[in-house]
Amino acid sequence: MRHLLSASDLSYTEALSILDTAAQMARVSDGPIKKLPTLRGRTIVNLFFEDSTRTRISFEAAAKRLSADVINFSAKGSSVSKGESLKDTAQTLQAMGADAVIIRHSASGAPQRLADSEWTSGVVINAGDGTHEHPTQALLDAFTIRKHLKVGVGDLSGLTIAIVGDILHSRVARSNVILLSLLGAQVILVAPPTLLPLGVENWSAQISYDLDAVLPHVDAVMMLRVQQERMNDFFFPTAREYSHYFGLNSDRLALLKKSAIIMHPGPMNRGLEITAACADSARSVIVEQVANGVSVQMAVLYLLLAGAPNENVESGEVLS
Repeated sequence: MRHLLSASDLSYTEALSILDTAAQMARVSDGPIKKLPTLRGRTIVNLFFEDSTRTRISFEAAAKRLSADVINFSAKGSSVSKGESLKDTAQTLQAMGADAVIIRHSASGAPQRLADSEWTSGVVINAGDGTHEHPTQALLDAFTIRKHLKVGVGDLSGLTIAIVGDILHSRVARSNVILLSLLGAQVILVAPPTLLPLGVENWSAQISYDLDAVLPHVDAVMMLRVQQERMNDFFFPTAREYSHYFGLNSDRLALLKKSAIIMHPGPMNRGLEITAACADSARSVIVEQVANGVSVQMAVLYLLLAGAPNENVESGEVLS
């Protein structure tokens, strides 16, 4: 694996390797010494053309815990706001000696364009591109599901995961369908017809329009944010009606199995796709998803930049 641009870039073995390595990274993060010298001397650039809090900060934390130097680049206040192209920005970063570029961009395919070009020789990691994909979010979601429902071991065979809400605009949903299916889980997409993309029937997932019918059968329910900033038309009559049919509330919480968990990639529209009572309930692992993201991103950076997964992560030694 040269880059991480899509969840489909990963084989079954590679996906499990990332999850297993992330579990080791989590143990390091929980220990008294939270840093490894693995990427000392490497330069990692967070190249964000879209606003982000969780993803940008967690990638920065992951890189610093591996002792890398981090450059945070935001389109606002940079030459991009003056019209500089992706090519010119990438070549500037290449001149600065970037070993890895973590890119978030509003245009679907921008990370692929960067990786396929001669603009940069470093590793490219997709941190979300348009409405296309967000592979590291899918990895941290899989890690969280496995930790709670499979006791952190093996794949996700035998589990059923519901992804609910704005599938149409969600890069998280696309990456999760690919990765969770690869790991053996059954995925059910629940949304109004207007918020399902063309060709969704070809995805590796079932489709339902009835959230109440689905909830008793799932092991995890992942609520998606209604991405109103990407909507230039009316996709549902009112927010109240959407919440009535597709929002997670206390009544629907009671339909879930006792062992089922509640997830959300964030940021949340509390009161629209999920109520505060559900988001803050004991069944919710939403805050933990953020913490798990650091461990997963450490694993991705480690495997892409430092070498094979059999290196000694726990002791901080990189074996030749």
